[in-house]
Amino acid sequence: MWPSDGKTQSKAESGLIERAGVGAALGEGRVSEEAWIEVIHRMDEVYADLVRNQLELEEKNGALEDAQHFIDSVLSSMTDILIVCDLDGRIVRVNAGAERIIGGAATALRQVFAPESKILTDIFASRILTGATINDVEAAIQSQDGSTVPMSVNCAPQHDHQGRLVGFVLIGRPMGELRRAFAELDQAHRKLTRTQQQLVAAEKMAALGQLVAGVAHELNNPISFVFGNLHALNRYGETLTRYLDQVAACETPEDVTRLKDNAAIRRITGDIRPLIEGTLEGAQRVSEIVQDLRRFSSSQKEEADHFNLVRLAQTASDWVVKSARTKPAITIEPEGPLEVKTLQRSVHQIIVNFVQNSVDVLKARADGRIDITCRVEAGWGRVTVCDNGPGVKPDHLNRIFEPFFTTKAVGEGTGLGLYVSYNLAQELGGRIEVENRGEGGACFTLYFPCQGCADG
Repeated sequence: MWPSDGKTQSKAESGLIERAGVGAALGEGRVSEEAWIEVIHRMDEVYADLVRNQLELEEKNGALEDAQHFIDSVLSSMTDILIVCDLDGRIVRVNAGAERIIGGAATALRQVFAPESKILTDIFASRILTGATINDVEAAIQSQDGSTVPMSVNCAPQHDHQGRLVGFVLIGRPMGELRRAFAELDQAHRKLTRTQQQLVAAEKMAALGQLVAGVAHELNNPISFVFGNLHALNRYGETLTRYLDQVAACETPEDVTRLKDNAAIRRITGDIRPLIEGTLEGAQRVSEIVQDLRRFSSSQKEEADHFNLVRLAQTASDWVVKSARTKPAITIEPEGPLEVKTLQRSVHQIIVNFVQNSVDVLKARADGRIDITCRVEAGWGRVTVCDNGPGVKPDHLNRIFEPFFTTKAVGEGTGLGLYVSYNLAQELGGRIEVENRGEGGACFTLYFPCQGCADG
């Protein structure tokens, strides 16, 4: 008798035993002992297969139960609501988040959403049936206490294992949470914007501190010229006052003529106009430098204006180079004016940062050279600042515009100059590009849209 483990025998096992019994009945007296042993061995193999299949089935069933428990735990942990429906809108399954809001009485999707909800129209207008998805649709869900809860709902089609469309899945998140998240995001963005503005202002002040010597030199030349002219005009004024007093005392025209020749009045009257014009020119130059300083350091919003791009590049480079200990040679092209219209202060600060960067890398070279090229092509202004320094390392090219990234020693740079320049270029609607020159050195190029400017 084959031992039984208390379970129902399989069809294969029953058939094998039946055939063995029939064979024994038909061939009684003819079946050898070896045949019976072979039958028993075959039955052992069949039973071993049955036991192995039983174990595999139990293992797969355990894995399936674990997967089901995992899915249930994930669904119950979701704060968003999840509703699974068939193609007719009948609810097949909901998660714990949905049960807390809609309860367990709702059996159809039309009982979940308010009748005027747009998402019902979208779903039952065959949008889902065509395989489309519904993203971020605002819908009001009717809670079990009778109130409505505004939700942001997403809906996607559901397919079975054969790829057939069997229903759709809806996921919703209360709008209150989204509004709170958007408010926090907006607050973080505002804070980031303020911080960026503070960084720009701080970089301006740091750059201005470095440029003080150059700006002082720029101011000293026209102020000295004005002072010299005013001293000459003061002496001429004293001479003219004495002359007028003496003229009043003259008795004849001949005395007046003789007095005029002796006092060199003709030379004085010939010098007064050039002295006044030169003084006005010097005062105008001082005024322009002061305006440049105010424009450079101001944090107020600026309007686009027409200005001479070449002169702006000349002013920016002079400020930097004249305050540097090692003064590289500067060339600027073209030599004539080049009128553009954009935010002058932003372009000025970017050029100052470019030139300052080149001056810093050239401080150890006696043959340092900086070439500045200004162009306008197809409605775009372009300023390129190139030097003959060591260039930018290849592994630094992708990081050079990151905030606080610097290759300078501690205390020699903040790492904000190029970062601020990059953001200013974006405010202009332009961009900054950097590349290494084949003959050595680096080139930084500012591109910005130029309103109503002729190519040059």
